[in-house]
Amino acid sequence: MKKYYGIIGAGGYGREVIPLARASLSASLASGDAELFFVVEGEGSAETVNGFPVVSMDAFLALPGERYFSIAIGASDVRERIARLCEDQGAMPFSVIAQNVVILDANEIGEGAVLSPFVTVTSNAKIGKHFHANLYSYVAHDCMVGDFVTFAPGVKCNGNVVIEDHAYIGTGAVIKQGTSKRPLTIGRGAIVGMGAVVTKSVAPGDTVIGNPARPLREALRK
Repeated sequence: MKKYYGIIGAGGYGREVIPLARASLSASLASGDAELFFVVEGEGSAETVNGFPVVSMDAFLALPGERYFSIAIGASDVRERIARLCEDQGAMPFSVIAQNVVILDANEIGEGAVLSPFVTVTSNAKIGKHFHANLYSYVAHDCMVGDFVTFAPGVKCNGNVVIEDHAYIGTGAVIKQGTSKRPLTIGRGAIVGMGAVVTKSVAPGDTVIGNPARPLREALRK
């Protein structure tokens, strides 16, 4: 039975992700056992993007074979909604991992991850579903990363850090190493600003900026 692979989202990130999927699926695509295309909600404005067909979500979910999806959309709440929709219709998440990604020992990485070129996951990390790690990011030893977490390019997440669901870590941010008894925690839905240096835990829903990182509301008062 033919397998269908959909990259959901044909914007900038999707156009970065789909060549990585093509490389990992090259044998199946060449043999005709699989097809790869963009999937968009509603009707697409183009029939192809960068040489890949564009199909609607309804058309993708109605395909008769095995359907696999990876979501190339930055907004974590949208990723969660689309993941539930697809899984409810029997489609299955698949991870897109660049060929030069480094993954060392004893890691757990949830379904639907996108690991861009030059990403590193060292050892004994546990990562949830639909994680996005953009260019040159890393997750060090003994970290726990929740579901629908986003790392922008160049994020440095050092060891013994807990990042809860739906957190967003901005470009070039550095998260200081915690300890096994007292991990540094980034709370659910928190936002770490571009270039921030996080030296202590961040409360759920907070936005922090600067070096050292502090809550945005405090920074605005100064």
